[in-house]
Amino acid sequence: MKIIVIGAGAAGMMCAGHAAELGYSVDIFEKNNIVGKKIRITGKGRCNMTNASDPQEHIDNTPGNPYFMYSALYKFTPDDTVKLIESLGVPTKVERGKRVFPVSDKAEDVAKALQKYMKNGGVRLHIDSTVKDIIIENGEAKGILLEDGKKYMADAVVVATGGLSYPGTGSTGDGYKFAKKAGHTVTPLLPSLVPLKSDDWFCAELMGLSLRNTAITVKNSSGKTVYKDFGEMLFTHFGISGPMILSASRYLLNRFDEDFTVYIDMKPALDMKTLDTRLLRDFEKYINKDMKNALNDLLPQKMIPVIISLSGIDENKKIHDITKEERRRLCELIKALPVHVTGTTGLNEAIVTSGGVNTDEIDPSTMESKKVKRLYFAGEVLDVDAYTGGFNLQIAFSTGYTAAEGLEANK
Repeated sequence: MKIIVIGAGAAGMMCAGHAAELGYSVDIFEKNNIVGKKIRITGKGRCNMTNASDPQEHIDNTPGNPYFMYSALYKFTPDDTVKLIESLGVPTKVERGKRVFPVSDKAEDVAKALQKYMKNGGVRLHIDSTVKDIIIENGEAKGILLEDGKKYMADAVVVATGGLSYPGTGSTGDGYKFAKKAGHTVTPLLPSLVPLKSDDWFCAELMGLSLRNTAITVKNSSGKTVYKDFGEMLFTHFGISGPMILSASRYLLNRFDEDFTVYIDMKPALDMKTLDTRLLRDFEKYINKDMKNALNDLLPQKMIPVIISLSGIDENKKIHDITKEERRRLCELIKALPVHVTGTTGLNEAIVTSGGVNTDEIDPSTMESKKVKRLYFAGEVLDVDAYTGGFNLQIAFSTGYTAAEGLEANK
């Protein structure tokens, strides 16, 4: 059986490699001049390839159509991902939050390992090859047409073209076009796992400041809590970013017709009373100092002028003159620094795309289209997406593997 895979990213290479392992004749077409272009920039160039948790935990971290992933995640588990990558010569390590990285901290090692996986199976790789259309005859996928006019015929076609996020990596929505032409519904495409913009002046002042062991609470204009998290975040010139914020963005998505505020708790281990006691202790130590010089033990240096400014306290006021009310305002800001959110930075900076080929129209046990026989979809092109932490790459690997297994039905 001849198989064509469109897109040499995580899902495409996994599918091609495993299909070759199963004895199929496989050609994979990639529009870029290298494979795994997006893999090479994931995890800040380190590649958080999966999460060392069980399939159920992955499903719990998949807000976008989680139940579609049951079959695929049990067919090819996070543990299977680690075993495969290590068998291809890339040792791995587990970091905080069960995030799995290559020991080398080099994302390109993962991309090269998957390329090796394909090569070992005799997959024919066509780089700089842009697919223009899928050839469909009598309700079956029969092959592809390239932009240069060449046709390649096959017994099945797998679409693994990625989404719309990071379009510079080649994710320009080609798969959605193919899906629509084949009669599929494509759900609204939105940026997910993306930095958030804010109109608060102090974000630019704090640009580059990273906070760890911090908690956030996201509330709407009615004061209702809509999201909570604990971990790391970062201030940028336009707002806020970092793992916690990226996951929060998945929840907010297209809800910016509402008003949202992110409250940052810089001391989540301390309640208000304990924090006030700690502040009093610091104030006794610096009792003859100015306000601006009394918070060095409690807050990052960059944060101090912002907190003082927001509190309304004169930075030159002596500590022995600080009132109980002023101390209370400082504690409130440290426990709940409000950052008003106005939107996201868009698909160009989103790690994944939320939305895609409607999963109701795909067989979850084979990844085959229910509309067109011998046409399969895998990876980000599907309407499935997860929080940050290695879960999205696992979706790509599991769906790619499942698509290869699903070819059996058409033998």
